[in-house]
Amino acid sequence: MSETLIAILLVTSSAKGSSLVYRWPPSPESSPRLARPRLNHDVTCIYGDNPWRAANGSENPSENRVCPEFGYEQEGYLWQRPRTSHHRSSSVSHSRSHPTSRRASPAPDMTASFSSGNPGLPRDDEYDTVLGYSAEFLAVLLCPQSSMCHQKFEFIVDDLAFIGHPVCAEPDGTWKFKSGKAKPMPRGRVPKKGEAPQLAEKSLTPEKTERSNIPLSKSSWLQTFHLVLVLDRPDPSSSTSGTVWKYFDTIYEHIAFTVTAVLYQEQVLHNFVEGECDALGSLRDDYSKKGEPFAEYLRGALNVSSTAASMKALYEAIKDRTIARIVIHDLPLELQLPPYLDSLLHAHEECDFETVDTRGEDGLPNPWGSMSVGWRLPALKPWKSLLRLDDEDEQGNDELYRRLRAPQFTAEDNELAEQLVRFLEIANVTLSLADMASLLDWDLESQVYPAVRWLVHHRRAKVVDIVHRELRTIFTVPKKLSAPMSELSADFADKFADSDVPPLPKILAMVSMSTHQQSANHFYGTVVASRERVLLYHDVVVWMLKRDLLVTLHLRIRIVATEELKHRVRMKYEMTRAKRERIQAAEKEVPSLETASESSLGTNWLSFSPKTARALARQQSVGTRSQEGPETHPDTAEKRVQSDLEEDPASSGAEDVEDWYRGNGDDNNPYSSMITDPARASRLERRWLAAMSEGKDPYIATRFEKINQYFDGKCTDDEILFRAEISRKQLREVLHHYDEYLQTFLHPS
Repeated sequence: MSETLIAILLVTSSAKGSSLVYRWPPSPESSPRLARPRLNHDVTCIYGDNPWRAANGSENPSENRVCPEFGYEQEGYLWQRPRTSHHRSSSVSHSRSHPTSRRASPAPDMTASFSSGNPGLPRDDEYDTVLGYSAEFLAVLLCPQSSMCHQKFEFIVDDLAFIGHPVCAEPDGTWKFKSGKAKPMPRGRVPKKGEAPQLAEKSLTPEKTERSNIPLSKSSWLQTFHLVLVLDRPDPSSSTSGTVWKYFDTIYEHIAFTVTAVLYQEQVLHNFVEGECDALGSLRDDYSKKGEPFAEYLRGALNVSSTAASMKALYEAIKDRTIARIVIHDLPLELQLPPYLDSLLHAHEECDFETVDTRGEDGLPNPWGSMSVGWRLPALKPWKSLLRLDDEDEQGNDELYRRLRAPQFTAEDNELAEQLVRFLEIANVTLSLADMASLLDWDLESQVYPAVRWLVHHRRAKVVDIVHRELRTIFTVPKKLSAPMSELSADFADKFADSDVPPLPKILAMVSMSTHQQSANHFYGTVVASRERVLLYHDVVVWMLKRDLLVTLHLRIRIVATEELKHRVRMKYEMTRAKRERIQAAEKEVPSLETASESSLGTNWLSFSPKTARALARQQSVGTRSQEGPETHPDTAEKRVQSDLEEDPASSGAEDVEDWYRGNGDDNNPYSSMITDPARASRLERRWLAAMSEGKDPYIATRFEKINQYFDGKCTDDEILFRAEISRKQLREVLHHYDEYLQTFLHPS
């Protein structure tokens, strides 16, 4: 939103009309737009449009000539709002009287405070005009009737978009919380194709038990107030379908609705907003009578109104992409927008709008919840770690502890704060979230994940990959630095001025070259190279991770069925198949199973294989015992024999359905190939996996059979260690013994 936010307005209405009470910044402006495509005048303008050709005609149209340079301000190219040369409110009376008002006129002093049409006050464009519109005209547009209050407000005019949540008093002039009944959806507007559906109406009403003893405040003149965010309307063609509306919805939920809810509460309880408007109106009259510039009035209002100061702080925080810490009537409030929200407006950039789904990749609920859009957060998994963004030895950390132990917390909140303090004390990049849960005896999903979400949302920490205790982690440098190299180098030199750490550019160069090494390519082998310096460089790694100067590379594994392995499995299959064919040929010369079961077993005993003979013996004994029971199906013996034989496909009597080996299509070729998904391997791929363990130590073969399901090139080494519950040393043993069948590579998570 730092790209599109133009201004924040506070408008009110009374029985006499509507008024723009305060705005920030003093002189808001929207970005320039072109009325028609501007030509590239660095080359010959052979593609000039008709207006340009008419203005720059030539007797020889085919002549190539370079056009002179001129800027966007040339008349005919720069788009302007219609009739901006005079006030938009020329057709609107300056009188503040409202003919449809059902209330009496306000006191004379308040009428003077908000009347821009008072002949006793000097007319100044800075006081009465904003964004090319009359302030009075704009206030009328932004203060809807009572039937349109207490719901989302979205109004688009030309290149401007106005977003807010207007609220109003009751018909008798009292301010009270509305009932919790949901209003029907507004008529006359159906979401268009590609547009996000309208959100369910939010309520500013507290719980019923909290409303029972709330005193009602009665306003002397205030009927409606509306905090409005003015945006430079994004170009719908620059983003994917529906993202502009999702962009507006996110701004409404995080900023407009939240601030309005606090103002509405304080107005109901203490008549706060009306008092602020009184103070601002009196101050405006004083500055106007003295002939002071409008910007001086806005700056002076910061000292007398917490609402004005909050609007300024909110505007600056949004433009700086930081957290807005504001105070409204002694109530502290922290507000922010997702840091990558503006990326929704650029289709060519990497956009995470699709991550809004409430389900993760594994089908489970997304642990981040509503923090999916515009945050670009990594997956919240047990094998991830947490990096605190505040320095442990600086005042910021003590301030966080002080706020968590604040006396105004309730007993329940104080207990939660104490738990969060314990979590902060143990959090370390060398521990996974699962390790932290185990050390604290916490539940991972109900206790650890909420604490992580709170810290990340308040930008006190971020989720990172685990860093090895001895810094044997492989890093690379990012594609883009978070700040200019000169600025980062100066901060790095100040932080580690008392140590013999190399300059930051040299460390980045060493990390970048380490990925091309075959061995000792981790941070310890490349940069540290001494156990005595591990603690020092641990601080260096943490400093660089906080500024996104390091990207962790993870080991990923794929299984390769080599030509030699396929040939060995095929030869074994051919030998088994030839043996089976010889047995089948010999069995054709003897009676069938049914005949043999009725004849003497000893007569043709030597004509059957050992398994067939044992099956016939079992069938004869079962038939003898069941003479008095139900009649046995004649094929029972044959099916039982067949099932016994199919338990061992390599046995002499195995009978494969449709020749499973020859029926695998492209997978059955003599060339090396990948086993794409070992967890869902086909019958032939399972034969290859089993053949890989021939001749290996039994405990190594058992471990390989347990963990090869994760060798799909997607699971990282940290995920494999967590899911398989093995150590890194045990994983290295498997990789060493099965080296000829494994392909390993490094890739960021």
